[in-house]
Amino acid sequence: MLSENRESIRNISELDGLLSDPSAGVVEAMRRLEGDILLLGVGGKMGPTLGWMAKRASQMAGTKRRIIGASRFSKDGLEDVLQAHGIETIPCDLLDADSLDRLPDAPNVIYMAGMKFGATGNEALTWAMNAHLPGLVARRFRKSRIVAFSTGNVYPLVPVTRGGSTEEDPLQPIGEYAMSCLGRERILEHFSRTLEIPMAILRLSYAVEMRYGVLADIATQVLNEQPIDLKMGSFVAIWQGDANAMALQAFDHVSTPPTVLNLTGPEILSVRQVTEEFGRLLGREVRFTGEECGKALISSARKAHGLFGYPRVPISQVISWTADWVSRGGETLGKPTHFETTDGRF
Repeated sequence: MLSENRESIRNISELDGLLSDPSAGVVEAMRRLEGDILLLGVGGKMGPTLGWMAKRASQMAGTKRRIIGASRFSKDGLEDVLQAHGIETIPCDLLDADSLDRLPDAPNVIYMAGMKFGATGNEALTWAMNAHLPGLVARRFRKSRIVAFSTGNVYPLVPVTRGGSTEEDPLQPIGEYAMSCLGRERILEHFSRTLEIPMAILRLSYAVEMRYGVLADIATQVLNEQPIDLKMGSFVAIWQGDANAMALQAFDHVSTPPTVLNLTGPEILSVRQVTEEFGRLLGREVRFTGEECGKALISSARKAHGLFGYPRVPISQVISWTADWVSRGGETLGKPTHFETTDGRF
C-alpha cells in the first residue's frame, strides 16, 4: 500500500491507512512476539495508527492476538474508530490506581501516556503524568515486556555541526517538561533494574504527518504568509508511520536495564531551507524572524537505523505531501509543536 511516488494523500482515511501500513520488519516482529499487546495512552496522536499497525501486522503474520487500547478517550468517536479496526478499547484514567489495577494483564505493553503541551502553568500534573505514573505502570505490569516512549527533549541544545546527540551523551533537559521526562526515564530504569522488567525506552523526536508536527506548522505559517522564527534553526523528524514501525520492532530489543534508542529520521533539517521549499511548493513569499544560533535540539538515530533500517518515507516526500495537504485545506489537529522554543516552556 505504501508508495513513495504518490503525489497526494487525498483524505484522512487514506492517511491513516498509510500511517498504519506495516513494513516487512514489523510483520516478522509480530510473528516472533508472543501474546497480546496493551497500548496505554492509545488516544494520543500516535496511538490509533500504532494500534492499527500492530493489528494489521499480526493478521499478516497469521498470529492471533488481542490489541487493547486504554485511554480517557476524550475525543468523541475515537473508540468507535479503534473498534472498527479490531482494537479493543478500555476507558481508563491511568493515574487512578484502582482503574490501572483493573486493566487486563498483557505480556506486551506500549507505554505512550504523557503530558507536554500545557505543561507550563500546570507543572504538578506534568510531573504526575511524566514521572509518577511510570512507576505505577511498571509495578502493575512487572511481568510484561514494556516499550515506553520518551522524548529527545531530555538532551541539551547541541552544535548543529556535531550531528546530533547520541544515546550515550549526558542528559541535560531544559525546562520542567523536559526534566519531568528525564524523571520518567529514571523511574522506568529503576523498576526495570529492581523488578527485572525487560524494557526499551524510545526518545522520539518529532513524528510528523499531514495534520500535525513541525512540517505542518511551517507549511501552515508559510501558506498564511506568517514569518518563521529561526531561533531553533534546525530540527530532526520522522514520518509517523516509520516511528510506529520502529516502536513495534523494539519488542525484539527489550532488556534489563532498558535499551535506549533515539527515534527520528537520518538527516538534520534546516528550518530556513524547509521554509523556502514550502514557499516554492505553495507559491508564497517567505519571511523570517530571529537568527540561527548554531545550536539546536537534535538527536542522532544511527543506532535505531542500524537495528531497523532507514525510514521508508523520506522527509522530502513528507514535505511534498504536507504542502499539498495544507493547500487543499486538509484537517489539522490545531496543536502547534512550538518547535522554535529554546527555553523548554511548552
